[in-house]
Amino acid sequence: MKTLLYEVLDYNKQFVENEKYIPFLTSKFPEKKFVIITCMDTRLIELLPASMDIKNGDVKIIKIAGAVVAHPFGSVMRSIIVAIYELKASEVFIVGHTDCGMGSLDPSKMKEKFKAEGIKDETIKTLEYYGLDLEKWLKGFDDVNESVRNSVKLIRNHPLLPKIAVHGLVISPNTGKLDVVEDGYVYLEEKEKIQGN
Repeated sequence: MKTLLYEVLDYNKQFVENEKYIPFLTSKFPEKKFVIITCMDTRLIELLPASMDIKNGDVKIIKIAGAVVAHPFGSVMRSIIVAIYELKASEVFIVGHTDCGMGSLDPSKMKEKFKAEGIKDETIKTLEYYGLDLEKWLKGFDDVNESVRNSVKLIRNHPLLPKIAVHGLVISPNTGKLDVVEDGYVYLEEKEKIQGN
């Protein structure tokens, strides 16, 4: 019986042999000079780029559950820093979405799913003993707008981030409509006015 891996590999072999990769050839530097942090939701795979007029090679896209940047020194923030300093991105867009699975995530139910898959109670207790607060780590959010604002704030206040615009948006996974939650240009203008006084 074939597995998903072998189906992917069979398709990939034909993809390469038939040179279907040619339309996707581009450089590693984002043409439109920005990085997007968005959710891994399957509805956004093609909808988000189409709704933002993005094609292959235009931007750097980082996909994570809920588009939540949770730690100032985690891998997501490192990727943002690399995109800015090494890959010439000059703006950051956080794009959350309505009807997000992270908005209804229940940590206690997730722990039950761990157990149902054979993860032992003692493993969970050991993780918690060594400082992992599973309830907090697995907690989703109640308000996508507030979640986007929190991620924007974390990025904007990072000690290694240069003075660039960090925007927060929420997209509809049905229509692709974007709503601005945080305008990075307005924030920078207001900050300059305050510092200028």
